Amino acid sequence: MKQRQLRHVFPKASQYDPEWVRKHSMGENVLFNLESLTKSLHLEPGMRVLDLGCGKAISSIFLAKEFGVTVWAVDEAISASDNYERILEEGCEDMVIPIEADARSLPFAEEYFDAVIVVDSYTYFGTDEKYLPYIARFVKPDGYIAIVDVCFTREIESLKEVPKFLRRDYKNYWYFIHSIEWWRKLWKKTGLVQIEAAEELSEADVVREHYIKDFEQEKKPDAFAKALKFDDQRFISFFKLIGRRTRRTAYLQSYKAAPKK
Repeated sequence: MKQRQLRHVFPKASQYDPEWVRKHSMGENVLFNLESLTKSLHLEPGMRVLDLGCGKAISSIFLAKEFGVTVWAVDEAISASDNYERILEEGCEDMVIPIEADARSLPFAEEYFDAVIVVDSYTYFGTDEKYLPYIARFVKPDGYIAIVDVCFTREIESLKEVPKFLRRDYKNYWYFIHSIEWWRKLWKKTGLVQIEAAEELSEADVVREHYIKDFEQEKKPDAFAKALKFDDQRFISFFKLIGRRTRRTAYLQSYKAAPKK
């Protein structure tokens, strides 16, 4: 896709140095996915945002710069000190706070955040039925819980339904990827959020194209990029799921313990 077209699809993300983004993305272009998600969110300066599973914190830097929000950049696997160096380099030290923490053991007060945003990592810890009730505790009433991640265009119910091109790696990775409808039902039945969006990214083909291109240029083996390349039926895609936190309920008040690992 030509740069002019890319600027039209992702006017904010395309302003960032593509080499910088590629270097600090832990998968597909994190800013493309994040910008697509934020098109469906109402973020205002001064809001408190939890960027959960932030990786190398470029998503947090993007949120701070583009929307003027204060961001807590939380990741278990990436050093908070390393992220702080990137935050300093981008002049965001007054707006982005790096923290090393487990997504299931967060050090925050209840109803502290206006929004929890999770880019490309919710599938690693959020498929547990108890996780949404846990994370919802930290969101103000009417605040957002918003994720953008990989999905299948239909649910796989048994190993017989796994497409041929995924069978080799399915048991190592793909088994916890689900359809959008699966995610909608998981969240809806809790009664804790009002679903505001549960849909495939309109820019999914652009994200796919650039992910494959980036790894072909790097000439590094990547199982996900390989799967996308052989996915002729567009079985793999990208989706956004946004819930608005309902008012405090007796169930949420009584839910005090973090979900077990």
